Amino acid sequence: MLDLAGIVSDSIVDGPGIRTTIFCQGCPHHCPGCQNPETWPFGVGTPMDPETVAQIVRQNPLVRGVTFSGGEPFAQAGEFARLGRLLKADGYEIAAYTGFLFETLLEGTGEQRQLLETIDVLVDGPFLMKERSLELNFRGSRNQRILDVPESLKKGTAVLQTSRRWLGEYE
Repeated sequence: MLDLAGIVSDSIVDGPGIRTTIFCQGCPHHCPGCQNPETWPFGVGTPMDPETVAQIVRQNPLVRGVTFSGGEPFAQAGEFARLGRLLKADGYEIAAYTGFLFETLLEGTGEQRQLLETIDVLVDGPFLMKERSLELNFRGSRNQRILDVPESLKKGTAVLQTSRRWLGEYE
């Protein structure tokens, strides 16, 4: 069962295009200046099974991308991996925000690895107030990276996303 803080069915700020953003409840990072501090406590969200969440996503025919946000999705990696597999089977692009670094997740639990394997794009690293910038696309601070997860997994090291969509360059 996922522990969720909420679902936004038509986000335009958590990745390119119209996306559904799924906010998990619970975060171990507690980054000063976090935009979602209400998601920090564990166990106080709305429990939902991944199949129900996938049904909610499918209700918006304009959505082709889904973003896992937080809280910290990798603190619920097993259930988010289940959800990711369901959504990938339907052809959705999956992105996730995490306060962990890719390198840490690569050496993390089996469930964290399974979640990585369902994700196309990862915005990694903690939010750092001293690195904050309102000019960045899809991230809050300069230390955060937008990664191409399949390429990163293939190479065993973080590979930056080069898609013009994720860099905010539209034709």
